[in-house]
Amino acid sequence: MIYIYNDYGGTHTTSLAAAYHLKQLPQSERKLTTEEILNVKYFNQLTNEDFGKIIFHGNDEDGNSVYTLGRKRSKLVVPALKELTLLLLEKYHFDEKIVLSNTSPTVPITMSIGGFFSRGMKIDFIGVPLLVKGAKQCCDNIYRLVENTKHVGSTSFNENVIILENEMYK
Repeated sequence: MIYIYNDYGGTHTTSLAAAYHLKQLPQSERKLTTEEILNVKYFNQLTNEDFGKIIFHGNDEDGNSVYTLGRKRSKLVVPALKELTLLLLEKYHFDEKIVLSNTSPTVPITMSIGGFFSRGMKIDFIGVPLLVKGAKQCCDNIYRLVENTKHVGSTSFNENVIILENEMYK
């Protein structure tokens, strides 16, 4: 199975989701610390050149691959990935389930503003504190989103490609 967490930038909520999925962050109800957030691999580190790249984060305890993707504003990236995957499944007859999970609904306004200042304007002294504050606000939602994503992935659906929009995590 392949999990791909995706959102606008692919460097904040997606990185946190991948870290939760891979058990690199504590699986609890408590808020993350600043150090835990800033030590997450790829958190606030990707650049414009990384948009559209599917970035490998590791394999989970069941051997499933975990990736992230920054898709910018394009609503077509995820459906195009689904169509490409279905085409490859049909042509090459491999049996792999793929779950594309959107982390965008978890993003608080604080994180959006922080990302704009830090990644967009390169003003980290304003952006990073806002990103950390936003991450602390949404970490529980991200954790619950990841748990649901893993649950859906482990459920036997007839579909090989599952798209989760995750609107319930707003």
